[in-house]
Amino acid sequence: MTDILNVRGVTKSFPGFILDNISFYLPKGYIMGLVGPNGAGKTTTIQLILNILRADSGKIELFGLDNKEYEVRIKQDIGVVFDTSFFADGWKVKDVEKALSPFYDNWNKKHFADLIDRFELPRNKKIEKFSRGMQMKLMLSCALAHDAKLLILDEPTSGLDAVARDQLSEILQDYIKDGERSVLFSTHITSDLQRIADYITFINRGKLFYTGSLDGLVEKYSLIKGKPTELDDCLKDQMLGFRVTNVGFEGLAETSTITKTQSLILEPASLDDIILFASKKGANQ
Repeated sequence: MTDILNVRGVTKSFPGFILDNISFYLPKGYIMGLVGPNGAGKTTTIQLILNILRADSGKIELFGLDNKEYEVRIKQDIGVVFDTSFFADGWKVKDVEKALSPFYDNWNKKHFADLIDRFELPRNKKIEKFSRGMQMKLMLSCALAHDAKLLILDEPTSGLDAVARDQLSEILQDYIKDGERSVLFSTHITSDLQRIADYITFINRGKLFYTGSLDGLVEKYSLIKGKPTELDDCLKDQMLGFRVTNVGFEGLAETSTITKTQSLILEPASLDDIILFASKKGANQ
């Protein structure tokens, strides 16, 4: 089976930052969360996939095709939703369709109209009057109106309320249910991913920290809690990151490496916990 997306050894250098040797793949029929702290390289990775930026080295394939050599063909089958609207403020829904539809061979006017109705978007209101949630739904309608096989979402839930985020989760799960479509979902709101993501790719400071199943990631790590006096050098070495208060400490470590004592408390780690403490590794704590 051909993967929807395959990123192999991709590197991109900027002054003061390097996205270093990133590799991951996304099979058909799944949702992958792309996570990491701000400035980790998530948006750079998406821009490289879309060929907005050119990699210094490595290879990116979508639908089994090189993303540079077959860019025009590939983008017929990609739908993209960014964190901010790229439509002109004075446009209405009909203007958006008029501007975008000529670029896609498979644009479906009826499907677009059905999506606008499903999302209850006003057809005669200017986009500058749309709420943040309405703008996201309009971008999603455009992404879905041309039978895209891959959705790439870059922080689409930023600024959305819980109801709008829940609606998006339902839409994405419905989108992939035929087993032929996939989603790459970059977000810092990890609760959205814990409900719907099958895979996680975690980039930290430009380097790949983890790629694989969500279950595999959260099962790999545990939170350790204890008294400040129990935080010796040996325990510090076991942990990826930790924080200390007057009453105790908590940190993150691979479950298999923890030397359990009677007084230490071990708890399951959430995706938020893993991102938080892994981002502390190598930083002042």
